[in-house]
Amino acid sequence: MKAIVLAGGYATRLWPITRNRPKMFLPVGDGTVIDDVFRDLEADERVDEVYVSTNERFGESFEEYLAESEFEKPVVSVEETVEEDEKFGVIGALAQLIDRENLDDDLMVVAGDNLISFDLAEFGNFFQEKGTPCIAAYDVGSKERAKSYGLVDLDGDRIVDFQEKPDEPKSTLVSIACYAFPQETLPKFETYLAGENNPDEPGWFIQWLQSREAVHAFTFDGAWFDIGTPDSYLEAVAWKLGGENLVADDATVENSELGENVHVMSGATIEGSSVNRSVIFEDVSITDTELERSIVDESCEIKGMHLCDALIGAHSEISHE
Repeated sequence: MKAIVLAGGYATRLWPITRNRPKMFLPVGDGTVIDDVFRDLEADERVDEVYVSTNERFGESFEEYLAESEFEKPVVSVEETVEEDEKFGVIGALAQLIDRENLDDDLMVVAGDNLISFDLAEFGNFFQEKGTPCIAAYDVGSKERAKSYGLVDLDGDRIVDFQEKPDEPKSTLVSIACYAFPQETLPKFETYLAGENNPDEPGWFIQWLQSREAVHAFTFDGAWFDIGTPDSYLEAVAWKLGGENLVADDATVENSELGENVHVMSGATIEGSSVNRSVIFEDVSITDTELERSIVDESCEIKGMHLCDALIGAHSEISHE
């Protein structure tokens, strides 16, 4: 089995934090967003190759990251885009990668910005048992939230209806950008695109496929985070930290109060301040400041401020003076 990890987005909703780094490299606990995906695929003996599908802007970043990592399977496969408006869409990029890498095997596809509570090997077991195209599905518990995803209607574990981003959801069970396709399904990506169907979201392909053949859904309890906004990122951090704080050994926290789910990275200094539910990157200096639900990128200096829901770009200096 081959695997593709989708990592081609530009994460504009998280700018300036992700203007010059893939959002998959954002820290979540002791690792990064994408590490759990890589770790699961590395441990699954059925998966012999992992392709990281990314864009030209971040291709080199992924090469460097993987070269320094513990992972041996992933290799970078670059689509020829450097800006958001040049993207081929997820289905278009998948079809290009299948052709570019001459893939001819069962295929697992998972979004690199997914943080999920199940092991991908469990999903692989389900796929092998069914022998059909499969997706993973999760109950988001809110019809308003379900409007943003592909909605899944099941008979047992077989999908009987799939609606991509419906205006009026009938349920709250949604697709989570984790898919598996038998070898014989791969040519159907080109068939789908040749019919001038929507190339953007995988859900449109699943909707098209489900109307033609059996597709099954692996449902799970626990946690799932689609990390695309500051709120969803900080929620994922909070889930990983479990109410605790993570402070690097060489960080300095003096005369300050840390609430919960605060991550303070290497070389950061916090003095006379209050920080809660925030991520503080390397070499940041925070003095006489109240910080809540915020992300502060590397080498920033913040003094005498009260900030909530803030995204502070690298090397910024913000002072009340």
